[in-house]
Amino acid sequence: MADNDIIAEALERFEESDSETRQNRQDAHDDITFSRLSDQWPDAIRTQREAEGRPCLTVNRLPSFIRSVVNDARHNKPAIQVHPVDNGADVATAEVINGIIRSIERRSNAEVAYDTAIDSATSGGFGFFQIGIEYAHDDSFDLEARIERIANPLMVHWDPASTRFDASDWDYCFVSDFISKERFAHLYPDADPVDWEGSDTYGEMWMLDDKVRIADYWLREQVKRTIVRMSNGVVYREDDLAKEQKLEGFGNFAEAMSVTLEDMLNFQGIVRTNEVREVDTYNVVRRKISGADVLSEDKWPGPTIPICPVWGEEIVADGRRHFRSLIRDAKDPQSMVNFWRTASTELVALAPKAPFIGPRGFTAGMEDEWASANTRSHATLEYDPAAGPMPQRQPFAGVPAGALQESLNASDDMKSVIGIYNASLGARSNETSGRAILARQREADVSTFHFIDNLNRAIRYAGQVLVDIIPSVYSPRRTVRILGEDSLEEVISLASQPPEIHTASFEDEGGPLYDLSVGVYDVDVKAGPSYGTQREETRETLIEIIRALPGAAPLLGDVLMEHMDFVGSDRVAERLKMMLPPQIQQAEGIAPPPQPPMPSGGLPPMPGQPIPGQPITGGPIAPQPIPSEPIPGLPLTNRQM
Repeated sequence: MADNDIIAEALERFEESDSETRQNRQDAHDDITFSRLSDQWPDAIRTQREAEGRPCLTVNRLPSFIRSVVNDARHNKPAIQVHPVDNGADVATAEVINGIIRSIERRSNAEVAYDTAIDSATSGGFGFFQIGIEYAHDDSFDLEARIERIANPLMVHWDPASTRFDASDWDYCFVSDFISKERFAHLYPDADPVDWEGSDTYGEMWMLDDKVRIADYWLREQVKRTIVRMSNGVVYREDDLAKEQKLEGFGNFAEAMSVTLEDMLNFQGIVRTNEVREVDTYNVVRRKISGADVLSEDKWPGPTIPICPVWGEEIVADGRRHFRSLIRDAKDPQSMVNFWRTASTELVALAPKAPFIGPRGFTAGMEDEWASANTRSHATLEYDPAAGPMPQRQPFAGVPAGALQESLNASDDMKSVIGIYNASLGARSNETSGRAILARQREADVSTFHFIDNLNRAIRYAGQVLVDIIPSVYSPRRTVRILGEDSLEEVISLASQPPEIHTASFEDEGGPLYDLSVGVYDVDVKAGPSYGTQREETRETLIEIIRALPGAAPLLGDVLMEHMDFVGSDRVAERLKMMLPPQIQQAEGIAPPPQPPMPSGGLPPMPGQPIPGQPITGGPIAPQPIPSEPIPGLPLTNRQM
């Protein structure tokens, strides 16, 4: 397809997405500016009050509700779990893929991407993060996957025809940003920012004042693919079987010979079966475009677009999907709080000062002091007794009770609408017992759990995207560094050629090798405390057990030390292991199994000779000759001498 056709199609799809999702974008923008930027007064009312010199106070209580949900998601980090599905996959390779994903999350600081997405979904109704592929570092050709955040969710235009909750059925997506014209000219000197011959609508979308829109245009196209089951039970793609393989250790002979993967399998006795079928799959392409040119193009190794949406509350009405934030229905109560708090403050601030009441002329000789009595603090105030009785100050009328009560009512309405109450916000409430407080907190967690669960679903989709691309990204390497659940690193070896035993993991002379391209794996998400939190809980539980059962200390002391974080705790744990009973040491592989007793004379029983104290089985045993050479480390016997 020519670049002009690609741009025309892209502009049409961008306008379609913007039109279909415009209401969601406008609502998200209003929610974010209202809750996070405290823009909570209508422009007309603010302008009128400021012109009259009247206050417009904002007592923004919404961020605390948003932080309650977001911080709960931060506290309970979801973990991607990969499981084998078919007979070509195995548990060992699934754990290697898990380790690669954990390493990807750590190197790309995925927590920031997850936190930004859930924050955007809670504040505006939707958020996103994306999967990318980059070079491992500047001096390497090795590639690695990255999980990247999308800071501005309003710059993502998705396929409005999708019906699945994740992005697995998106046919296109735009992730765009605005850069200055000067930077655009520096990065793309031969490109035009906007096709001015197009419609005015497109021009407005792709040019904003002195800035130019640059977009990653993701496109997914359906293709046919043939899969074949080989005699070893593993399913291969037809195009993979036709790929040429590199032969190692054959010198110039390998360069002159074209060998495909199927040839190598046939050489091992693995041939095609009659199970062949054609399936529908997808090719994904990413193009970086302006409003007029295709700036770059890359083929994505997976079958789905790697943009992971974190939705808020989804509602389908009138054939359209609406995504609502946590605070969508709490904006009116928040506006009432601002109004009544402003009204009560205004009534107090603008109320006349309580005057002094006295007979005419009682300020004679002290006019200045009495005139400033409401603005300055005087040690004494004199009056003229001849004028009459002593003057008295009138009492302050006080804050109107109705304004204060309405403010409290609006605050309660806000909590009821959102479903988060004082106990969940960390404030003291009517609950007095711990059980009652936990029950109220659990009630709030249940009412807002769909936001956290939607994040888990997005992370599960991200895990599936990573499982799809990891074989293409990491298989060309010889080794790869993985990360365990305890954050300990390990270097494992990858198979560069199909093994003789066609499973995901096998042994060679250098140790286990793992073929990431073999087998099918499923993805699940385990939500709960992080490894550090679990470690702390284990430590506290062991301490309580030892306090309750002091006799268990010698048996649990080494485990407790392994969960301590002070310097030298590992050495203390090793020494405590040496004090365990022999049967426990043997069961955990700390001590070797007991050796058979030595016969008289100091020599161990030779192969085939009976062991003293054990019954003889299996028939008579032929006597074995005693070696004539002395055995190092053993005393010489008479026969050896």
